[in-house]
Amino acid sequence: MANVFDKSYNHKEHEEKIYLLWEQSGAFAPSKDSQKPFCIIMPPPNANGDLHAGHALTLTIEDIMTRYNRMRGRKTLWLPGADHAGFETQVVYEKELERQGRSRFGMDKKALYDEILSFTLSNKENMEAQTKMLGASCDWSRKKFTLDSDIVKIVYQTFQKLNNDGLLYRGKRMVSWCVKHQTSFSDLEVVDREQTDKLYYIEYGPFVVATVRPETIFGDVAVAVNPNDQRYAQYVGKEIEIKNPIGSLKLKIIADEMVDMNFGTGALKITPAHDPNDFLIAERHNLSAVDVIDQYGKLNEKTGQYSGMNRESAREAIIEDLKKMKLLKKIEDYKHSVPTCYKCEKILEPRIMPQWFIKMKPLAERAIAAIEQGKIIYIPEHYKKITLHWLNNIIDWNISRQIVWGIPIPAKLCDSCGDGFADIENHIITCPKCGGAVSQDQDTFDTWFSSSQWPFAVLHYPNGEDFKTFYPTDVMETAGEIIFFWVARMIIMGLYATGDVPFKTVYLHGLVLDAKGRKMSKSKGNVINQLDLTEKFGTDALRIGLVVGNTPGTSLALSENKIKGYKHFANKIWNAARFVLSNTAGSDGEKPPLLTSEDQKTLDEFAAAAQDITYDMDNFRFYLAAEKIYHYFWHTFADKIIENAKTCLKADNERDKVSSRHVLRTILETSLKILHPFMPFVTETIWQEMHRGKRMLMVEKWPT
Repeated sequence: MANVFDKSYNHKEHEEKIYLLWEQSGAFAPSKDSQKPFCIIMPPPNANGDLHAGHALTLTIEDIMTRYNRMRGRKTLWLPGADHAGFETQVVYEKELERQGRSRFGMDKKALYDEILSFTLSNKENMEAQTKMLGASCDWSRKKFTLDSDIVKIVYQTFQKLNNDGLLYRGKRMVSWCVKHQTSFSDLEVVDREQTDKLYYIEYGPFVVATVRPETIFGDVAVAVNPNDQRYAQYVGKEIEIKNPIGSLKLKIIADEMVDMNFGTGALKITPAHDPNDFLIAERHNLSAVDVIDQYGKLNEKTGQYSGMNRESAREAIIEDLKKMKLLKKIEDYKHSVPTCYKCEKILEPRIMPQWFIKMKPLAERAIAAIEQGKIIYIPEHYKKITLHWLNNIIDWNISRQIVWGIPIPAKLCDSCGDGFADIENHIITCPKCGGAVSQDQDTFDTWFSSSQWPFAVLHYPNGEDFKTFYPTDVMETAGEIIFFWVARMIIMGLYATGDVPFKTVYLHGLVLDAKGRKMSKSKGNVINQLDLTEKFGTDALRIGLVVGNTPGTSLALSENKIKGYKHFANKIWNAARFVLSNTAGSDGEKPPLLTSEDQKTLDEFAAAAQDITYDMDNFRFYLAAEKIYHYFWHTFADKIIENAKTCLKADNERDKVSSRHVLRTILETSLKILHPFMPFVTETIWQEMHRGKRMLMVEKWPT
């Protein structure tokens, strides 16, 4: 065997050939001989760039589950896919346009869509190649894309069903609007950022109101006080006239429980068009909304001399004019949370806009019941409580996006009354409500709306054989940070569309951090490229390095030194195999008539260790299983058993030699099986040499 095995394992020589062997064998597809199914639907990576360390962790954990269950004899399907990623991808492509000196604004919509499509498909192809480099044993014959026509068809059917069931509406409600990207968001895409602003106290007739946004005073419609605040009881129900830099306003005085008597002076100016709390108060009191800030964050024609100014410049100018009018009473520092765009970090502008909303409370009730009944297991368990809290406080979901890239919303809008109507069959010619002319809705779906249907859509719901065989799927493994964006919504939509949960277990991992425990970012210059690590140390070293010590739900510090250490482990496996095979040549692995008592004890101890590892695998403790087989192979098998065998194999006692050879080969073969889900390339390479290419380790039976 010395002529076959080099002195050290060269991953560059073997990995590509081994993956081609697996792929061409057809063994990535579910075995037709197996009965009990096991299925994971791959969280579709955004097809807008290279895979990152977080993807590597996802793919490694899911491949471990897949390879393990395949070796356990289950009909195993790991279905791969890619996400068009709507807004995320459009933002990435906008940066590409900026580098070219172009802008999406003013571009023909179809031309922009086609450019982004070409960009996405190219990235998708690259991403799939990188997924293969990480050893993912998914069934490529079933790969799906969120823009595939059959996926879009199911998304449209769900949209129509929501409409027919009275769970969909187009409402003119307050949404969070990004003045840079020119689109609305759902509540989950809003990042609350704490900052200190100025709190301005302004004279409003007999009141003094406190506000951080004096630029909105032209949209005020009322002053609100708490009904229990005796300071202002005499004014409730009356109307006052107040002065501002462009004239005067008549405002109603209302009482509402939402007003905090301890904030400012206890009197709150109400601007329904530009504050979500004011919007709710205005709804309760039947107040109109006056919009004074446009979609670009600039003051509009209703604001006199400030028209055309951006929010920040207008604020400064208005404050100076209020000072001149002696209406500004004082200024304080005020620490508070402001809603910002999760991509550009600009402060979002609350705007009242017609958007498509899903009524979430009725849908969430069914998800709550399923989770409380134990139909879905959470790993780690505390995510169950987190999910239930969000579901119990859920608000309606804005699924409209004002972007080009994505799945178009199949609806018509009335030019006269402004209503919208779901129209997946494209047959509405005139408005069903007023008979007026209609036009096609130009908005696209929130990408999470289509992704929320991923588990049943990719399995060809409702009549596909894969759906009948594999739904509900077994495990949804993904990052804990998208528990609400995606996981909870998949539960909601899966139950709504199919009547059953989309998966039985949710396994959530944490972030992959740098060696110092910091979140990776390009601005910090601490991004670790996993492809660089696999090039340098091999895929197996990266994979086991991502798993050992990585408990579910916690973040993992990734360092090059750690991966380098597991490169040494791959070499240890290689060298141990070279020794065993060179000293067991001609042995068929059959158990000899009689083992020495010491050898029998060694095998019994190894069988117990294998059983312990199997228990960990069955209970999703991959971090423990990987660590245990690592320590056993290196410190027990290589350091002790092999070292002891060297003396025996040099002696003259033939019976002891036969016994020792059997132990060595048995432990090596079984260890390769246990190591395979974690380190598939080096183990398969050794296995192929052991069995002269006649058998494939990937489909061998798990040892216990």
